[in-house]
Amino acid sequence: MSTYDASFRIWRGDAEGGELRDFTVEVHDGEVVLDIVHRLQATQASDLAVRWNCKAGKCGSCSAEVNGRPRLMCMTRMSTFEREETITVTPLRAFPVIRDLVTDVSFNYQKAREVPAFVPPEGVAPGAYRMHQIDVERSQEFRKCIECFLCQDTCHVVRDHEENKNAFAGPRFLMRVAELDMHPLDAAAEAGLDRKSSAQEEHGLGYCNITKCCTEVCPEGIKITDNALIPLKERAVDRKYDPLVWLGSRIRRRPSS
Repeated sequence: MSTYDASFRIWRGDAEGGELRDFTVEVHDGEVVLDIVHRLQATQASDLAVRWNCKAGKCGSCSAEVNGRPRLMCMTRMSTFEREETITVTPLRAFPVIRDLVTDVSFNYQKAREVPAFVPPEGVAPGAYRMHQIDVERSQEFRKCIECFLCQDTCHVVRDHEENKNAFAGPRFLMRVAELDMHPLDAAAEAGLDRKSSAQEEHGLGYCNITKCCTEVCPEGIKITDNALIPLKERAVDRKYDPLVWLGSRIRRRPSS
């Protein structure tokens, strides 16, 4: 097994402020950035704060910015960098720092609570739902989300404009709205909830200008923009501006006999 010494710059500090500090640390073949952070904790900076859990790219806990790009540290291999390169690791920029590489991502859980849950169809008991695969294929992709919040962090609507957070749910939760709107059994409309309208009016769909930066950083490869946000925008526009759709939405359905 070959080893070499790598140069790292790690952000150290808390909500009051901080700075980048330089470290030289040993790297072994096959290691990822999280391995190096753990070695730093063990050998040089025992008080370094970092959030992690599964180390398998499935919990989303170890999100950080590596050389300025939002990444999962456990899925970022050291072999992707030149040995002479200085690797900079900083906390997620869009969220308040708690300490070192740990940020306060409670904004995301607040936005999750604001999205109305799945509405079961009337008269169908839990466990009796039946769907064909062809009916769920469009939204099944979105269930791969591990809630690492990298898409939330890289979205410039919240990354560069703190004032937008009150009105904008971010790509992860607009994707959740899109998933529910595509769900073949969601009975939100029958319960009086218009998911397309709420996406626009309550979750800030109009703020998204489809730059696809959220898709680019998704570790699960979900096509957030193309498969969720753009189709949701199209349906919301139809709902609001297409006269035939507008008229149809106001025609009551005849009750079934």
